[in-house]
Amino acid sequence: MSLYILIDILGWVGTILYLVAYALVSMKRVDGDSVVYQGMNITAGALLVIHALCLRAYPSAGLNVAWIGIGMLTLGRRWLTRS
Repeated sequence: MSLYILIDILGWVGTILYLVAYALVSMKRVDGDSVVYQGMNITAGALLVIHALCLRAYPSAGLNVAWIGIGMLTLGRRWLTRS
């Protein structure tokens, strides 16, 4: 399998993961600040950062880095308020 195919697969997995996470929140199956939702978003973001950087799509990479940051801040806030 070529590296380009692997990178595309990572991008598609990230895209699908974002969509599934959004669908789960929209259907009220998970909460927006849940570990499941934010974990899915962080993972999807990381996969899409890899994809975007390989394609030199820096605006997309920047957006996904911000999305990862939001997810991490949300989980951090959740962890701090429960401790």
